[in-house]
Amino acid sequence: MQEFKNKIILGDCITKLNTINEPFVDLVFADPPFNIGFEYDKYDDNKDAGDYADWTFRWMQACNKILKETGSFYVAIGDEHVVDVKLAADRLNLFLRNWIIWHYSFGQQTKTKFARAHTHILYFVKNEKEFCFNAKETRIISDRQRNYRDKRANKDGKMPDDVWDEYPRLCGTFEERKGFHPCQMPESLLSRIIRVSSNQGDWVFDPFSGSGTTCVVAHKLKRNYTGIELSPEYAKESRKRIKQSESLPVIGENKPDWNSHLENELKWLYHENKVPTDQLIKDTYLLNIFTGKYNARIHDGRNIFTNKDISEKLLKLRKSAKLGPLKTTTHPNEQ
Repeated sequence: MQEFKNKIILGDCITKLNTINEPFVDLVFADPPFNIGFEYDKYDDNKDAGDYADWTFRWMQACNKILKETGSFYVAIGDEHVVDVKLAADRLNLFLRNWIIWHYSFGQQTKTKFARAHTHILYFVKNEKEFCFNAKETRIISDRQRNYRDKRANKDGKMPDDVWDEYPRLCGTFEERKGFHPCQMPESLLSRIIRVSSNQGDWVFDPFSGSGTTCVVAHKLKRNYTGIELSPEYAKESRKRIKQSESLPVIGENKPDWNSHLENELKWLYHENKVPTDQLIKDTYLLNIFTGKYNARIHDGRNIFTNKDISEKLLKLRKSAKLGPLKTTTHPNEQ
């Protein structure tokens, strides 16, 4: 499979995958066109409902064929066709582990009905008893830790719920938004999925590469990747994004200088754990937990960054308005 390794492949995912006869992928993340009329440069997003359901089964079948027995399969989809994804998965004998709701601000505003502000993310595995699930890397500070400092609490925190509200939809004015593609997932959301359902050196696959976010994050997290994309323009721009992500710090004993990757990792962790900066910085118990989680993400748990490093950086990001408000807090100083 070397011709697919660490590449964005140009073409149709079903056609390309039907040339492969052996499983090699550890994790599939798919964000297919939602069939709601988006304007892509090489794809018509207005299929007949029956044709879309048939196409959904065929591309999921092609992906399932290359997924290892211990692999995981995530699909992001809208309301209109989430049932098609579930029915296709049932036909393919995929086991549903979670039906995740990604709830975001900046939903599509409407005048005659409630505004839509969510996407479904269905999480399947091939084998319901054998699969990768890195719980420790995904746990967040629990209420027992945050509110009660309860020594009986799991020291690694609690598992996140299946409603994810930490990750905003990327609007056109957001710094992370690249602009060459009409739909772009936030890197932080893909980071959670890739961390929990794969290990370093595993192979991550995206059949609808689009803006390239899945492959970019997989590369940053030291996974192998493959994306398939119909559009030459989207593929070209995605390859640029991957090349620009080479600024990852080299894991080692020396403390690296702060760069955009390290800052983004800190912001992602902050929003996942939802502890206001003032509380976090003043509470040594919580700060120790948070700093440990950050070092685990960046340096395999070695204590490269200290509590002081993290406190100073959080305050600096807050002062510059780069940290962003916590969704669940009304703390007046969070910016």
